[in-house]
Amino acid sequence: MSSATLTSPVVRSMTPDQAKELLDRGELVLIDVRTDIERAAIHAVGSVHIPLDQFDAQDVLKRYDGKIIACICKAGNRSPQAVDALLQAGATRVANVLGGTEAWARAGLPVERQSRVIPLERQVLIAAGMLVLVGVILGYAVHPWGFALSGFIGAGLIFAGSTGFCGMGLLLAKMPWNRVHTRCSDTKDRGGSCVVS
Repeated sequence: MSSATLTSPVVRSMTPDQAKELLDRGELVLIDVRTDIERAAIHAVGSVHIPLDQFDAQDVLKRYDGKIIACICKAGNRSPQAVDALLQAGATRVANVLGGTEAWARAGLPVERQSRVIPLERQVLIAAGMLVLVGVILGYAVHPWGFALSGFIGAGLIFAGSTGFCGMGLLLAKMPWNRVHTRCSDTKDRGGSCVVS
């Protein structure tokens, strides 16, 4: 995609490198739509955090009027929802960052990490593994119906893998230990940054 295309009336997608170039020039705002815990683990430097479940397209348009609005998530699967909401709200220059934060990091672009955070994916694996183990133990030690728990968790993992929707992940994201507090500068409304604490 050429730089001329990047300034066209509607931009539907761009690479992390293109987004970073426009971000550095002050022409773009990069909005991270992931959950608090996902963002705390790793996020693109210079991005603004607005979780998808709190995303108000009209408010975003007012706040960042005149800039290209690029949305980024983990791998590029959720941010198109925010892009669609912006287009429906009348946005004229909006884009999905292809490949999300994973592609941003792979491209060697600057990220911030918080090592003490257990990524949500690992939390899901730990919880699912524990529930399967409990189901097997209950099935052998208490009643054969205990195996149903293991079967239910297995079916849930298959569903999550095939659809991209993980109910366990959404539930874990709302747990108290995954509530990340942020300190935002007083320039937030003008594009200031937030710091994870």
